Amino acid sequence: MIQIRSSSPPSSSSSPLPPPIDGTLTLIPGLPNDVASLILSFISYSDHARLKSTCRSWRLFFSSKALISLRHIHRNLSHLLCIFPQDPYVASPYLFDPRTRAWCPLPPMPCNPHGYGLCNFASIAVASRLYVLGGSVFDTRSFPLDRPSPSSSAFRFDFHTWSWEPLAPMLAPRGSFACAATPDSKSAQILVAGGGSRHALFAAAGSRISSAERYDIEKDEWVSVDGLPSFRAGCVGFFVRDGDESEFWVMGGYGESRTISGVFPVDEYYRGAVAMELESEKWREIGDMWDAGERMRLGKIVVVEDEDCGRPGVFMLDGNDILRGRHVRVHFARYDMASNRWWEESRVPREAPLHSSFGFVALDGELHVITLKKAVESADSRRSRQHNKKTGILYIQIYNPKRKTWRFLITKSPFHKPLNFNTAVMCSIPL
Repeated sequence: MIQIRSSSPPSSSSSPLPPPIDGTLTLIPGLPNDVASLILSFISYSDHARLKSTCRSWRLFFSSKALISLRHIHRNLSHLLCIFPQDPYVASPYLFDPRTRAWCPLPPMPCNPHGYGLCNFASIAVASRLYVLGGSVFDTRSFPLDRPSPSSSAFRFDFHTWSWEPLAPMLAPRGSFACAATPDSKSAQILVAGGGSRHALFAAAGSRISSAERYDIEKDEWVSVDGLPSFRAGCVGFFVRDGDESEFWVMGGYGESRTISGVFPVDEYYRGAVAMELESEKWREIGDMWDAGERMRLGKIVVVEDEDCGRPGVFMLDGNDILRGRHVRVHFARYDMASNRWWEESRVPREAPLHSSFGFVALDGELHVITLKKAVESADSRRSRQHNKKTGILYIQIYNPKRKTWRFLITKSPFHKPLNFNTAVMCSIPL
């Protein structure tokens, strides 16, 4: 069963006041609007769309900024998972609420007549808005047509207006890059670094860049900052706070490539990370996180923010323990900043067939490992005729790092095709 975490609201002296409710509307007969709005704000976000049709006052309230503000003040947010199954120009992303197991489609992004096959873009949530940045795309205006190009496009989805809007494009086109939002909510900014043009279907091709830039959300403006010490693509980014100081970390990825026998290209993966101090905007090198021969590259990385000490928990999903020659035991490790090493944290309870794809995302302080239910069933030697009935079922294993406990849930996927978690893009958003 899904456990709902409750917390007491912050004191009124330190909480911002929500926007006023229209006094001409009656939300609940017999109750003042401020009391009624507080009651309605505790309804799960996944039920808002259905309740909007109740009456005009509810439709306006459940579409207002006052609702989101109340939910933030009283810490009654629904932590939702946003999944982009493929090119968001042609396929609708979906929101998923693990508490209610409800799905909600978002409209596709505005169509780009010249680009197709967008992948490796960054999706990040800031406040109640969802951002989609960059990516690798095929451009009908370029030649040859099968060569991917990086994109500089930027879009934002506003949940108040329920629509996408184009933003100022990035200064440098990039795909598969590090991206994170600053921890300061009053003057939130987005930082991006590195990247290239490699496409998910053509892994051997593509460029690499080292440039970095910062996006001012209020001004809708990109500003160049000092670039990475070297070319780096396929990397992840996150912020680390230490008191009043904050650093933007860029971890993993690949730089230059070499060829085997002068024919087959092989990437040179980084074993270390770099960090930029926000005030000085200067980068510093962080040593190797593993020894040569210990592993080739990082697995999928997610970050769990820690509101108490400021330093986040950085976790890596990995699957290098092969069992019985056909199945793999997936586990994940936690990064220790003091020793600059990865240490095994836990093993995912259910094993899966070799080469299975897994989604890995942090949601409300917990780690979600997502795969198709038929994958874990086949690992348990289920009969093959049952597998075809499970292609649309997602199996989610959830780990709580503080309690060090596992739980799971099963949900029916809204997508017409089975998800490929190696190419799908996911992020969390609190609403």
